Amino acid sequence: MFIKNEYINREYSWLLFNKRVLSQAADKSVPVLERCKFFSIFCSNLDEFYMVRVGSLVNQDSVSPKTRENKTKLTAAEQLGGIFAQTKKLCAEAEKIFAELKRDLKACGIKQVRGKLSDSRKAELKKYFNSSVMPFLSPMVLDAKHPLMRFENSHVYLLMRLEKSERKMLGVMPLPAKVKPIYVFEKGGAFITLEDIVKELGHTAFAGYKCLKKSLVRVTRNADFETDEADCDSEYDFDFAKYLKEKIEMRSSFGAVRLETDGLDDEDVEFVTENLGIKNKQVFTHDYPLDCKYLSKLGDILPEREAAKYKYPPFRAKAPSASDGSMIERVMRSDVFLSYPYDSFSSLVRLLDECSVSKEVASIKITIYRLDNHSRIVEALKRASENGIDVTVVIELCARFDEENNLYYAHVLKEAGCTIFYGVGNYKVHSKIISIVLNRGGEVKYITHLGTGNYNEVTSRLYTDLNIITANEEIGRDGAAFFRNLAIGNIEQDYEKLLIAPHSLKSGLLGYIDRETEKAERGEKAAIYAKMNSLTDLDMINRFVKASKAGVKIRLIVRGICCLLPELSGNTENIKVISIVGRFLEHSRIYCFGENGDDVFISSADLMTRNTDKRVEIATPVLDGRVKAAIFAKMQNMLSDNVKARRLTSKGEYVPVERAEGEKAINSQEDLL
Repeated sequence: MFIKNEYINREYSWLLFNKRVLSQAADKSVPVLERCKFFSIFCSNLDEFYMVRVGSLVNQDSVSPKTRENKTKLTAAEQLGGIFAQTKKLCAEAEKIFAELKRDLKACGIKQVRGKLSDSRKAELKKYFNSSVMPFLSPMVLDAKHPLMRFENSHVYLLMRLEKSERKMLGVMPLPAKVKPIYVFEKGGAFITLEDIVKELGHTAFAGYKCLKKSLVRVTRNADFETDEADCDSEYDFDFAKYLKEKIEMRSSFGAVRLETDGLDDEDVEFVTENLGIKNKQVFTHDYPLDCKYLSKLGDILPEREAAKYKYPPFRAKAPSASDGSMIERVMRSDVFLSYPYDSFSSLVRLLDECSVSKEVASIKITIYRLDNHSRIVEALKRASENGIDVTVVIELCARFDEENNLYYAHVLKEAGCTIFYGVGNYKVHSKIISIVLNRGGEVKYITHLGTGNYNEVTSRLYTDLNIITANEEIGRDGAAFFRNLAIGNIEQDYEKLLIAPHSLKSGLLGYIDRETEKAERGEKAAIYAKMNSLTDLDMINRFVKASKAGVKIRLIVRGICCLLPELSGNTENIKVISIVGRFLEHSRIYCFGENGDDVFISSADLMTRNTDKRVEIATPVLDGRVKAAIFAKMQNMLSDNVKARRLTSKGEYVPVERAEGEKAINSQEDLL
């Protein structure tokens, strides 16, 4: 159903990706507290998948039910049916892994208590409940004067069948958001989740009622919305920030797409699904907590030194030292290459700090998609503006689930005197570029930063991303022209070196694929090596297939969604695909052409239609031979991974990369550490 010819359905491929994340929670070679984090990530990934992708399909099924996706030709309804069935299988596997995690945590001195409690723990828990939980509870009995409350997105509720004076009714109570998600008992290293506390004692908030049965429920709501330039009336004084804020506030009123529970009976399932407007196949019963965010914090239960035994060994990213001298002068001498998280984000901050007080710097222009909550980048930009430097910030307000943070920073930067605008037309600005223009003794000089990831200090320690800071004049002119064109809404511009979507990035990369295809047709050695988060663009896939048939060796590292089925005889047999899921989130995008990496690009763009055709993205050629060699070596190292890598087979399954007897184990992330 999900595979047709050389194509794999996008949604199915995503579910396979999240299964690979879940497998890390089961991997005994991963420290147990890190396995807990992977389980939590699996759950939050699935939440976002339902809010966005399932939400989008529900919208499509409502508006255009006969429309079929362009690869496996499935309608939205057919995809939804398959997603619900696959989710049940995935959650059944998660239950087994969670049970194993609990056993392994207990062996480390972290015991999660569920079910029967000793008398002493009952008394301790009741005391805690009455003093620290009960004051925050908001119970409600449903009747004519108290209609069914709205289930907020991703919030856990206690649902009870109650009886009073021989009348049966329903009680509903949200778990309090202001209470800690776990309670640690005074002795024995044991803890209990807030979910289990409220299920155990929450009925006492319904004084005068007899509780007949109770269960926990959690609703996931559609969070998919699109902004349309037509909505903005094209008036010059239209406030897009205000418009977006209204859109965000509407999220809580969107329809339900999933109901999770720890065990509703048929009567209550019928009642809740009818009120939510969903079907039984959208109901999922779990034997693990409905909200698993607490798993990432379990190390806090143990003393710090003890907890460290069950985590990844700490490492220190390479940071600039005082002996390195001025970052501005360093860049002027040669390109600076930064590979996160192995190199520190501080190098970029240091450059902006220097620029913010430099008399030579005339302007700093930057695109922002996601920022951390305490951004040193923002502080440097504010300082630069206050020092009379022209600072322009293109901030993407529509970065999904980061809209409110970006609205806040847009206001902060505007207050500091920066020029702020929000992109161009209906295209999200997803590119990662800083353009710095200097006046050195009457001569114009440029410093340009180009990267594959966001200007987010927190994720720079968790995601693998590549960055180049260069004083190359052609790149510098392109960077300055890019911001001028964005400011006037011009996206149909050719550049000297940069490939920029939606105008030239896709056609440029396709041109390099065609070049390798023509080489293979002439009998010459031809190769393509590429790394990305997702591959869904039909034009790119078809061109890869054509290149494979011509004999081009194609090696792809695709972390997440891959809609191309490799290794099909006579079709995609020259294409090999692996996925690496490990300690760090693989996030860099690299495109190499030629047997020896003759032409190398790093990019903000995945090979997805939304990136190549519907966003403002940048792919930059790597011009410095030293940097090019370093990136190509990283690619070869990752392609050699036989520990964390999983190979996509011609059957659409991901299997561990086989290691020959006696072959050295290669974990590419650990090697880079």
